[in-house]
Amino acid sequence: MANGLFWLPDAADAESPLKPAELQILRSQYEKEGEYVSLQTKFNYAWGLIKSNNRLDQQEGVRLLSEIFRASPDRRRECLYYLGLGNYKLGNYAEAKRYNDSLLDLEQGNLQAQSLRQLIDDKVAKEGLMGVAIVGGVAAAVAVGVGMFVRGAQRGKR
Repeated sequence: MANGLFWLPDAADAESPLKPAELQILRSQYEKEGEYVSLQTKFNYAWGLIKSNNRLDQQEGVRLLSEIFRASPDRRRECLYYLGLGNYKLGNYAEAKRYNDSLLDLEQGNLQAQSLRQLIDDKVAKEGLMGVAIVGGVAAAVAVGVGMFVRGAQRGKR
């Protein structure tokens, strides 16, 4: 902890999954502790799951972090960032933005959260443009189809 702030990994760190053996160590510890799992063990396992390239793992990681967020007010600040990252990886950009913006409301100068905000905004802009291109392509195809139909109908009248 430096200057009263917790260190958070860069958003890009979430893109590099743990090795299967590393994730298995976290999973084994989590399962071994069972119903009395410590908060730190649960948190570590959730982070490992979020880093995974497997969507089901990522969803489970977000679920575990949501539980920690609700049950442990003293860990909420940390959870905001990781919930933002997890939702970003899942493609839930509105949720990712909501969690990340909540963290930025608390810590405007948080460089990791600022980095995540940029990633989210870039992805939304890119996918928004792709969505516009797809809609535009569909509209053009419909227009061509309607034009061909109208021309065919006009020929039929002659």
